[in-house]
Amino acid sequence: MKIGILGAGSIGATLARKLSGAGHDVKVANSRGPETISSDIVASGARPVEASSAVTDVDVLITSMPLSRMPEVRTLVTDLPANAVIIDTSNYYPLRDGRVEALEDGQVESVWITEQLGRPVAKAWNAITAESFEAYGRKDGDPERIAIPVAADRDRDKAVAMALVEETGFDAVDAGSLADSWRQQPGAPSYCTDLSRETLPEALAAAEKARLPQRRDIALAAIMERFPDYSKVTADYLVRLHRAIYS
Repeated sequence: MKIGILGAGSIGATLARKLSGAGHDVKVANSRGPETISSDIVASGARPVEASSAVTDVDVLITSMPLSRMPEVRTLVTDLPANAVIIDTSNYYPLRDGRVEALEDGQVESVWITEQLGRPVAKAWNAITAESFEAYGRKDGDPERIAIPVAADRDRDKAVAMALVEETGFDAVDAGSLADSWRQQPGAPSYCTDLSRETLPEALAAAEKARLPQRRDIALAAIMERFPDYSKVTADYLVRLHRAIYS
């Protein structure tokens, strides 16, 4: 497939490497220009491009950037082919993104994203830490393979997103519609807890929407208190913390 990725941070960079390694034609852009794209992304076969090029002549567009930047993408997606699939990986963290009143009032993050873009999206790769995503991909059938929830309203969007999740080395689990995707938001038992295909559905079902924001903020405060330098946080610590707070 022809895939464009907007965002070359930890998740976006790993997506570029994994999907180009799987044989897809991948273009990746960031806000600073193609000359700033990491050399290891280029070495994987992905092509650094301007943002306007990342959305042209693609079958799939993956948005991997802070949620606060999503409204800026609307002008870009007007150039997408009508049948292109958009997959979003973002999460809402008020400390980083600023306060979004609609989300504070309980609107589901992915539903808000569709309103900002004016296009349907699938939600995937948001509920795994960047460290686990980079390090723990496994072949299909491996008993230690981690599962990733995928939500979407349209069958084709969900099918494409689930197939690509599988190609990145993880089991894709159908998490329902975008209206249900709050079950994979920060604070939920499924969020960044590295569960299996067998245990992830139970975690999705156990989520309590009203408790998510408080749990999200408690976890973030614990991380910031222990690791003033976030680059020193380990995947193992994050997973153990999230399991303790979100379960």
